Amino acid sequence: MNQANKHYEAAFKLDVARMVVNQGLGVVQVVNGMKIGRTAVRRWVGQYRAEQWGKPFTAGLQRIRQPETEGRQLKSDNGPLKKASAFYALWASSPAH
Repeated sequence: MNQANKHYEAAFKLDVARMVVNQGLGVVQVVNGMKIGRTAVRRWVGQYRAEQWGKPFTAGLQRIRQPETEGRQLKSDNGPLKKASAFYALWASSPAH
């Protein structure tokens, strides 16, 4: 199968980069174990490391980090909704209603 035609989700790319950088796995180990192209893994790792050193985002980094950023935003957006639903549940279960 042609490796160039594969598309990987941003979260997957981030996980692979973290395996190499944070867990100390070698690029060759990851490539062989997951059947991913070596060049792609090296690019993802380079983008991840650049971000760790505070370099500006590139389009590739934004695609890699987008799910994580969106997840944090959703969690912060859900805070007031959780409080409101808890208040409503308390209010609805009160004997006056």
